[in-house]
Amino acid sequence: MQKFSNRNYLKAFFLASFAGALWSFGALIVRYMEAAQSYQWQYLFFRGLTIAIIILIYLTAREGLAFINHFKRIGFAGFLGAVGLVTAMTGYILSITLTTVANTLFMLAAAPFIAAFLGIFLLREKVRYSTWAAMIIALLGIVVMVLEGLGAGSFLGNLFALMAAAGFAVFSVSLRWRRETPQFATIALAGMLCVLFTLLMLFYRSETLAMPFRNVYLSVLHGLVVGFGLILFSFSAKFLPAAELTLLSLVEVIGGVLWVYLPILGIHEIPSLPTVAGGIIVLGAIVLDGVGVGQHSQISPESPF
Repeated sequence: MQKFSNRNYLKAFFLASFAGALWSFGALIVRYMEAAQSYQWQYLFFRGLTIAIIILIYLTAREGLAFINHFKRIGFAGFLGAVGLVTAMTGYILSITLTTVANTLFMLAAAPFIAAFLGIFLLREKVRYSTWAAMIIALLGIVVMVLEGLGAGSFLGNLFALMAAAGFAVFSVSLRWRRETPQFATIALAGMLCVLFTLLMLFYRSETLAMPFRNVYLSVLHGLVVGFGLILFSFSAKFLPAAELTLLSLVEVIGGVLWVYLPILGIHEIPSLPTVAGGIIVLGAIVLDGVGVGQHSQISPESPF
């Protein structure tokens, strides 16, 4: 039984890591926008709409029209998770259009710590010693990067990034709060709430949905990347505590900084030496957490694989 459980845990480990790798391309996609700060809410609208459509298509293909019943069982945990995900989506776009990619992504690395404490108090989860060690090491990496990075970035951008980290942590914890909460319906609800929220913001700002076509297809592409990543991330939530889920998603941080740095991709946003050093430390923390798989003992016997 232990061998079977460890196999499921390893599958979840790699799925969560791959989800983070998919999300890492989001920063590069946003950097290709035209006049990014002028179209934040329009971009969020199309990205949220795409995420909702992707999840609804997935649910329809898997269950047919019966998936509608899932929305009746979302409950408070699911609604809270959807709000958390909308907060993360919004904070991410507002942050990355106001400051550097490195600042935004490395501030997001606070998510595992927030998720760990929420998981302990709300879910009574026991965090493995190797995960605690990995989070402490990741925190050290964050400190190394923040010492110089914050001085070069926008304070408001960093604040929005921290808001995104908190929202993503709430979403991660909500996936494990109640087993009967329909995870994919929660994600679809988040996409729809994002659409509604952005429409309200556009109305308040007396703006329309119009933006350059380049930004439209970039937002749709970004929605596809986020949507597919969320499907993989949700599968992983059945076998990984909230702290580990968010820790593994830090692969997004490393990849995102790398993609905007590579000159061949046309952005060439050069991170500082402390940023690179801190990123290596964070990556080492992720590897350490993976090595600790043998200590894992809280794995559900239920398997979606």
